[in-house]
Amino acid sequence: MTLLTHEDYKAIAANLSFPTGAFIDGAFRPAMSGATYDTVNPATGAVLAKVAACDVLDVDFAVAKARDAFEDGRWSKLPPGSRKAVLIKLAKLITRNARELAVLESLDSGKTIYDCETVDVPETIHVIKWHAELIDKIYDQVSPASDNHIAMVVREPVGVVGLVLPWNFPLLMLAWKIGPALAAGCSVVLKPALETPLTALRIAELAMEAGLPAGVLNVVPGGGAEVGEPIGRHMDIDAVSFTGSTATGRRFLRYAAESNLKEVTLEMGGKNPAVVLDDAENLDRVAAHIVNGAFWNMGENCSAASRLIVQRGVKEKLLAKILAHAREWPMGDPLDPVNRVGALVSKAHFDKVASYLTTGPKVLMGGTAEAGFVAPTILDITDRAAKQVREEIFGPVLSVLTVESFDEAIALANDTEYGLAASIFTANVKRALRGARAIRAGTVTVNSFGEGDITTPFGGFKHSGFGGRDNGIHAHDQYTQLKTIWVDLSDDAGEEVA
Repeated sequence: MTLLTHEDYKAIAANLSFPTGAFIDGAFRPAMSGATYDTVNPATGAVLAKVAACDVLDVDFAVAKARDAFEDGRWSKLPPGSRKAVLIKLAKLITRNARELAVLESLDSGKTIYDCETVDVPETIHVIKWHAELIDKIYDQVSPASDNHIAMVVREPVGVVGLVLPWNFPLLMLAWKIGPALAAGCSVVLKPALETPLTALRIAELAMEAGLPAGVLNVVPGGGAEVGEPIGRHMDIDAVSFTGSTATGRRFLRYAAESNLKEVTLEMGGKNPAVVLDDAENLDRVAAHIVNGAFWNMGENCSAASRLIVQRGVKEKLLAKILAHAREWPMGDPLDPVNRVGALVSKAHFDKVASYLTTGPKVLMGGTAEAGFVAPTILDITDRAAKQVREEIFGPVLSVLTVESFDEAIALANDTEYGLAASIFTANVKRALRGARAIRAGTVTVNSFGEGDITTPFGGFKHSGFGGRDNGIHAHDQYTQLKTIWVDLSDDAGEEVA
């Protein structure tokens, strides 16, 4: 997509209309209590809209409508090709409204319009299309039983699912979840993050326009206690898929245990290592990957490369190139397409990230925070127990740790409670594969920063994940149940039927 000018984006923003109601049973509705809350542009502090502040009553209503839709089969019993056609049309409608959605996303989250236009919206479209095309290509199975039996193993939609989204990738995480959930035939009750409800509400509207039946996709904005917990505890929700912090993920496991033992899939935090060994080739390219991994999306990324573990022999040369590349990431108004670093999502999160900059390690670059913006920061750290090394900052802060050997690097990479993503840079294929196998993380990239793509499962080890994966065919496992249908072909006397 060709980027516009700063003035063009400001003009689009000035003419946007914002969705404000909950979207339940095919229509926008106020919260039953009549309550609203302000959703704020984090870059300016300006109120964008007053959005319905839902609570347990709205969750109950949404779940009831989702259950009605599931049980009468208006979506769950449609032929796969019919469901595919609706989701393909939704992808086309998102494409048609891509620029509006990109600006809406930037305003609501503080993300740069550069990222919204070049990554978030295009990837959202791609994910919806990919899962749509997969609907009629996942086959059931017949097991090798006996001559007297046929045993069929079939997938069925799990039912009503609760989808709880984070605020760092509102559109893309929505696509990661509704793509396979709707493809499977489930009905959805979706909670966007309190800070970023606007694009989820707009997508629900577009889904209705695409032909998704009423009650199949419901969006209930509001707080964690008011909406998230009622979803987690609801006796008529069959499964929950959550992306967010590890602390909140733990709560969803408790909610499930204390209610109906609904299935729970969690994609949570990370403290991800980028290991650079002293035989790494093309340090300029390595530095570009490290900078992108650390500062993309203001570091508000669960798979951010927040720990650089570098072998001493290459450290000085690599840091010089990292500092040069980092200076090419200007910070400022998210609607200006020249900027690569925007505002952190909220005042509370800004204060948290800024607290890591006040004391401690040697600052090689940045270290400043003001009015919602945190400058890309690089810290040289010798104390491996420092909070900047141990805790997930979720901001544009890169901690540099020095090691002497391959074995020390791998041990340090694994010295964390998290295990979401990692990368290793080396010219030695054996060391690359040994390192990738030894690092305890759900995704390990070699000579690059990344998360794989839509075809590869995404999720983590240890405190980073639980119960399943997003992306790929594996994502559909979250939203389906396996059923065995056992057919006896023998006659009453136990003889085979002629």
